[in-house]
Amino acid sequence: MRFKVLAYLLGTLLIFLGAVLFTPPVWSIVDRSETGSGFIYTAILALVLGFALRFRNKIPEHISIKESFTFVALAWAVSATVGALPYFFSGGFTFVDAFFESMSGFTTTGATIIKDVEVLSRDLLFWRSLTQWLGGMGIIVLCIAMFSRLGVRGGIYLLKAEVPGPSPERIVPRIAETARRLWFIYLAISMVQFLLLVAAGLSVFDALIHTFSTMPTGGFSNYNTSIAAFGNLRVEIIIIFFMFLAGGNFNLYYALWQKRLKHLFADSELHFYCLVIVFATALMTIIIVPQYYGNIGEGLRYASFQVVSIITTTGFVTADYERWPPLAGIILFFLMFLGGSGGSTGGAIKQIRILILIKYAVRELHKILHPSAVIPLRLGGRIIPEAVVHNTIGFTLLYLLVFIVSSLLLAGMGLDFVTAFAAVASCLGNVGPALGLLGPTETYAFLPSFIKIVLSVIMLMGRLEIYTILILLLPEVYSPRANRVKSMLG
Repeated sequence: MRFKVLAYLLGTLLIFLGAVLFTPPVWSIVDRSETGSGFIYTAILALVLGFALRFRNKIPEHISIKESFTFVALAWAVSATVGALPYFFSGGFTFVDAFFESMSGFTTTGATIIKDVEVLSRDLLFWRSLTQWLGGMGIIVLCIAMFSRLGVRGGIYLLKAEVPGPSPERIVPRIAETARRLWFIYLAISMVQFLLLVAAGLSVFDALIHTFSTMPTGGFSNYNTSIAAFGNLRVEIIIIFFMFLAGGNFNLYYALWQKRLKHLFADSELHFYCLVIVFATALMTIIIVPQYYGNIGEGLRYASFQVVSIITTTGFVTADYERWPPLAGIILFFLMFLGGSGGSTGGAIKQIRILILIKYAVRELHKILHPSAVIPLRLGGRIIPEAVVHNTIGFTLLYLLVFIVSSLLLAGMGLDFVTAFAAVASCLGNVGPALGLLGPTETYAFLPSFIKIVLSVIMLMGRLEIYTILILLLPEVYSPRANRVKSMLG
């Protein structure tokens, strides 16, 4: 492990964060508030530390796989720590609360400890959503684009460390160019959403906040009642559409941009993603209409928003679903595990893995009847490599194991089972709102500091898809014999 390489890379990241931290104080100047000084102090601190870490450390020619995994984990932890300082300097947060809010932002979880978000200054609200927007497409994807300018090689390792499976696809042969084009698509879609929200009647500030929270599937709002505060059907339709896009595979959007429509129509994951949303929305509408809404149209409006918001792990709400029948809560709970498509900004297990698991289960049923048959798994006409199948099974087992152990830990610390299980499912899937005492109208503020720290770690594990964090516990990572780690990852 070359610690000078890590120091240089982290220094570059800190310089970038320091530059970004100068943007929220613009709102302090406009509003003539005094909270902007916290951002200035944090920006200066980040810049000083960044240049200090880069001092006398040369630009690395390449990044090894173990350095990539270590840097990715440290990058998110450092980003969350630096991002917490403006909250802390504002005087209204303990450091644990500030760190929880910042980690929730950068990991695009959307869980909050703020009881009354409407009293916050606009610079803090802007920073809160901006952290989600930066974390959505991925700080590391942005780093790949930056490091390529510096001549640093090893971007594919960074990408695998942030999105370890199933096998991240390259849009173009060069990984750095892939990173730049992904960010361009992300920025372009964000701009379109912003303009549509302004046209639908939102103020520039409200449109910015909710664009920065929709595209990363984050869910932070500057209103206590989230999207319900607008009571605007056009706004809800726009946000549903862009939540759906954010939960889709960005590789498909590049193919669409290149006018390769056959990729869009032939994508099995997209078909499955749409089918799940339609089925869940229809079922939810049937459940809630008889008791809570006067007609199917109104029920469909609220059911569709909540379903798309939860399955894409965005976490916006337009209704208090805790008041709905228990079956509705159970459906939303299971949707927290599904998540968006592979290659999306959504969290949780991901639709592509669920589809592979279903196909694997069906194949095993056939093999019971035909033990000697060789039945390859196919997806979109292509054979799925067995290594990808094994990776998918392993990831899902690890995901469920982390969920069960963490839920029991929280339950053992005094939370009721519904709240404990829902909190872990929400934070591990980067959803935000949960069930029980952490429903859509509640916050995480009442939780003890230790539980907030545990949930912050769970958010990070969910954002980095578990492997990147757990692999750092292996002794081989810190051993000179790095090839053993490389072989384990394929």
